Parts: sequence; structure tokens; C-alpha cells
Amino acid sequence: MSELFARAAHWASCQAGRSWAFMLAVAVVVVWAVTGPVFGFSDTWQLVINTGTTIVTFLMVFLIQNAQNRDTQAIQLKLDELIRATRGAQNSLMALEDQGEAELAQAREAMRELAETGERISPDQGAARRYIGGYRSFAPCT
Repeated sequence: MSELFARAAHWASCQAGRSWAFMLAVAVVVVWAVTGPVFGFSDTWQLVINTGTTIVTFLMVFLIQNAQNRDTQAIQLKLDELIRATRGAQNSLMALEDQGEAELAQAREAMRELAETGERISPDQGAARRYIGGYRSFAPCT
């Protein structure tokens, strides 16, 4: 079921981002607006567009979140690989997105201090490592 949703969400998010999808949405709104006088701008006429847009918006929230989760995970993996492959980089910053709020704030403050001082850090004595402490993993979105 999860694989089916992932494939369907990927396909739908790709299609929703195309120009023809936008033009279809514009066409639906134009048809709805043009039919207003035909239906006397009735409550039912207004309910049609309100219900349609609500349903589409509700479903798109899940598609957008799925696409964003996939993209974020891919970007994090790529950044982790760059950190791992870069000589002198702080490996303690890998998977930083899995840390809690307090650890993120400490790492951000450590990096701000380093930026202000212009200090170069060595892999074995990184300032951020002193602030982050032990790695505590939270389950990532999958």
C-alpha cells in the first residue's frame, strides 16, 4: 500500500506541476464563472466551486507533503555525503536534521560563533561537536 501511494503521489505531483494542469484549473474557474448567470448565481452554483476547490486542496496537501518529504530526505542524504567526503568537515553535523530542537539550537549557536570569529575548525576539535553532544536519533519521515 505504501509503495502504491508513493508511486501515485509522485505521478500526481509531477502532473500537478505541469502547465496543462494550471490551464485546466483556469478553464474550470472560467467555465464556472461563465455559468454563473445561467444558474442565477445560486447557492448551489457557489457550492460547486467551493466543494471542488476544498476537495482538491485537501488532497493536494498530502501530495505536497509527500513530495516535500522525499525531496528533503534526498537533499539531506546528498549533504551528508558531501560532509562525509569533505576533508576537515565535521562529521558530527551529519544527520543533524534528526536531532531535537535543543541540539539544533546549540549547533546553530556554535556555527554563528564560528562565523563571527572566522575560526577554522579541525575535524577532531570542532566547536559544534562540543555543543551537540551525543547523537540522539528521531525517526525520520518515510
